Amino acid sequence: MATFFRNLQYFFASQDFSDGLRTTVGILTPALVCSLLGHLEMGMTLSLGAVGVSVTDTPGPVKHKRNGMLYGALFVFVTTLLTGFARLHPVALGVEITVLSFFFSMLLVYGARAGAVGTAALLLMILQMDKPLAPAEVLPNALLVLAGGLWYMALALAFFRVLPYRAAQQALGENIHAVADFLRIKAEFYRTTTNLDDDYRRLVAQQVTVSEKQDATREIMFKTRRLVQESTRTSRRLVLTFVDMVDLYDHITATYFDNAALREKFGPTGILEEIAVVIERLADELDAISFAIQTNRTHRRTTDLTAQLEQLKTRIDALTGDEQVGSTLVLKKVLVSLRNLTQRVKDIVIYFQADAELPKVARAANAREYARFVSPLRFSWEALRDNLTLSSSHFRHAARVMLACVFGLLVSKLFFTGHHSYWVLMTSTLMLKPSFSLTKQRNYQRIMGTLIGGLIGVGVLLLLPTHPRVQFGLLVVFMLTAYSFQRRNYVVMVIFLTPYLLILFSFMGLAYFNVIEERVTDTAVGCAIALAASYLLFPNWESDQLRSYMRAVLQANMAYLQQIAQRLSGQPPSLTDYKLARKDVYISSANLGAAFQRMLSEPKSKQRHNSDVHRFVVLNHILSSNMATVAASLENGVPQHARDGLRPVKQALSALQRSAQQLTPAAPAPAPPIPAASPASATTATLTADDRLLLDQLEFLQKVSSDIGRTTEQVLAENEAPAYKKSPVVAGS
Repeated sequence: MATFFRNLQYFFASQDFSDGLRTTVGILTPALVCSLLGHLEMGMTLSLGAVGVSVTDTPGPVKHKRNGMLYGALFVFVTTLLTGFARLHPVALGVEITVLSFFFSMLLVYGARAGAVGTAALLLMILQMDKPLAPAEVLPNALLVLAGGLWYMALALAFFRVLPYRAAQQALGENIHAVADFLRIKAEFYRTTTNLDDDYRRLVAQQVTVSEKQDATREIMFKTRRLVQESTRTSRRLVLTFVDMVDLYDHITATYFDNAALREKFGPTGILEEIAVVIERLADELDAISFAIQTNRTHRRTTDLTAQLEQLKTRIDALTGDEQVGSTLVLKKVLVSLRNLTQRVKDIVIYFQADAELPKVARAANAREYARFVSPLRFSWEALRDNLTLSSSHFRHAARVMLACVFGLLVSKLFFTGHHSYWVLMTSTLMLKPSFSLTKQRNYQRIMGTLIGGLIGVGVLLLLPTHPRVQFGLLVVFMLTAYSFQRRNYVVMVIFLTPYLLILFSFMGLAYFNVIEERVTDTAVGCAIALAASYLLFPNWESDQLRSYMRAVLQANMAYLQQIAQRLSGQPPSLTDYKLARKDVYISSANLGAAFQRMLSEPKSKQRHNSDVHRFVVLNHILSSNMATVAASLENGVPQHARDGLRPVKQALSALQRSAQQLTPAAPAPAPPIPAASPASATTATLTADDRLLLDQLEFLQKVSSDIGRTTEQVLAENEAPAYKKSPVVAGS
């Protein structure tokens, strides 16, 4: 029960609920105010403009939000104006839908926010195409839509002016929460009852989530001048916490051990379960920090693991003399890692103490450094022109949307001529995503959500036919819930969106039974059009894209390994260059993991090399984890005999480069030369335990790189059967 209430509190403090509340107020206020003044139709038009601009109100820096909403309001106005005149002639309307659906879908070339601007314009085009307006009413209607959009924009910007740090706090809190979940999955590796192959799948999936949250936080943190250039206590605390959290996540990822061997050797002792409990308690502490940041509260450490870590040390010492168990060096390494992790969490907690001295940094210099971690936005006609080819996934998606819109228009006009026949066109447009797997998932969620939501809506209207105030209260609740879940859980959004619309249409005097029948029918038809278009028209199958993702992963690993090689050779790279290389590894790994997950949702006849790609993903995770482990061991200086490990590093780089060359016709540039190692001067007898461990880890990097090479060859094999087959991956192979 305590967990339930904590999750409830977490949701109400989240960015999703905050955005949902803002969207609900922004859309509902114009209609409500105008209705009280006797101008409901005017209020509905204003709210329609707010609906369009709210689509562009996606997470990110306030400057980007402002620009996105401004362009959204402009495109919504122009589209509404054009549609008002085009709808007077069927041919003109068909031409408009053909041209604009392609153009606005192509805006995805410039990123997700620009894509949202295009979606907003398409939404208003569809909603306006059946609105009966005389030519003299078209411009005033478009101006009202523009006014509604500008009202929403003003409301959103006022919110961020009053609470300038709120977006950063919420994004950082969600990032920490995602890392806590990642840490809990790592704890599962120490439980002898879980399946390691399933653990790896969950770990890779969560790695995708962490990468997305880190990117979102990085965008807000490093592209918001108030945070990176001002020296307020709040801004410093947020930036320092995020930087430390990235390092903490790197340490968690670097904590890699051969879990299969650990289970076999130490499973019967029960000590692995104790390690899992400690890790889970650390995850709980991270969640507490996340909640404190999201609710803008101070935080005191809630978990003291000192006694538990000492108890764990005592248990390990007791096992040291056990001949049946053998060496406990790996357990001691785990303990050291847990102590390190605990200390890092304590350091983050200190930032929240009112009397804590926060480090002072050179803001201007750091702002330039931080800018290297985010991708600049560039809008140019050349980018659009270069994507006007069938080899571009953006062009193929835009062509699919265009053809689906034209077909949906014909179907809605010829066969489904109800009051809301535009629902066919709207569903087919909004459900059609760049990838088949996402289109399939959204279609299923849309149909299921519409059916469940329809039952809820009809139930409310049947049970409360004479209680309009209660109905209105439920409408607001449904509306708020729908917009709060629009990014968190799409099926929940649709479930609550449907009864909200039914109650709204009931207030407008429409027969809700006819409305729900029409909505279900039009939704099913629109989903069928979207699914057919995604499957038949210039489809993007993930199996065709996997090579590029694999190549990107290999090149990122090569750059990361090159940073380690430079350290070993006595020429350490800058800290920023190292962190950029590390960031590229995490992002490319997350992209590959996400693509693999999408492929598993596609028709099995379109899947290729599933087991081999899964093995590649896991081996890549093992490689990056071990590289992070080696890099961490070199942070305090290079051991005397560490240069003896340059040879396996060179071999690892060569193996990765050969694999990358196999995956692309144009071979990547060769890795930068590594300075020659000094002659080995040590014998095995003179090596310390840490020296041996480091050299073993470097040899392991070479072995994993070779395994990746063999797996790459298997993926490229011509005669591989396309059917899905699940094969376990042995940790540490």
